[in-house]
Amino acid sequence: MTSFPDWIAVDWGTSHVRVWLMTRDGQVLDRRDSDKGMGKLTRDQFAPTLAELLSDVPDASSCPVIICGMAGAQQGWVEAPYVATPCAPPGAEIATRVPETDWDVRILPGVKQMHPADVMRGEETQIAGLLLEDQNFEGTLCLPGTHNKWVRIKAGQVTEFRTFMTGEIFALISTQSVLRHSVNTTDHDQKAFEAALESAMADPSSIAANLFSLRAEGLLHGLPTDTARARLSALLIGAELAATRPFWQAEEVLILGEGDVARAYEAALAKAGGTARCVDAETLTLAGLKSAYAKLGKAAS
Repeated sequence: MTSFPDWIAVDWGTSHVRVWLMTRDGQVLDRRDSDKGMGKLTRDQFAPTLAELLSDVPDASSCPVIICGMAGAQQGWVEAPYVATPCAPPGAEIATRVPETDWDVRILPGVKQMHPADVMRGEETQIAGLLLEDQNFEGTLCLPGTHNKWVRIKAGQVTEFRTFMTGEIFALISTQSVLRHSVNTTDHDQKAFEAALESAMADPSSIAANLFSLRAEGLLHGLPTDTARARLSALLIGAELAATRPFWQAEEVLILGEGDVARAYEAALAKAGGTARCVDAETLTLAGLKSAYAKLGKAAS
């Protein structure tokens, strides 16, 4: 450490946690990450995990810490409230202070939708970052991840959203189901992906049967694992796109992400006749956390 941070920004997800050491004017001094996401921790393990990630920072516990994401879930560090749609992305003014700890920690609220019932934690901070960069943005966002979000933005507010467990379903099927041997590779067959995507969107009700066909074709016809894995991904994404047509059919979709999953959604939307472009989600998350810190400073002054 060459400089002491003024505050700590944290994105605490289900499977990973990212930590940035920040100056007051928004410069990043350092970045750390860990696989100790909310899903692997009990409530009393959050503070020790944060301390471990910052063990080389003198008096780190004296720095304000602003957290978005699943640390505020019911099973997280401390449950933070939800703000109901339609709403602007909530910020530090209604953050939840973590009690009974030596750390000065505030966890940002999530967003809830009453009908159909849905919730988000963490994505609202990305959206806040996006609206800081483009205050006039209106349209559809796709936020790929373990639980993919499709979000409508109008007049600076989240007006509606839907969550799809596509990422988690893919992980469960590819590692714990009968198909785990059929898709045991990291290679990707793009032609097979595109063909299966078209089939899935044309008849999403057949997804369960088409999934088992991957197993049967491997046994009877020697279906390559890279082809089977690509088709598995396409069947799940295709069913999701079929269900989300009202979100993407008539306008460009902004995908918050630049990794393999984000690019898969970009390619899938193009194949389905939609248009999309990707932007860096981590940059937007950090922008949202910076905004929360700035509001916290104004509230305290």
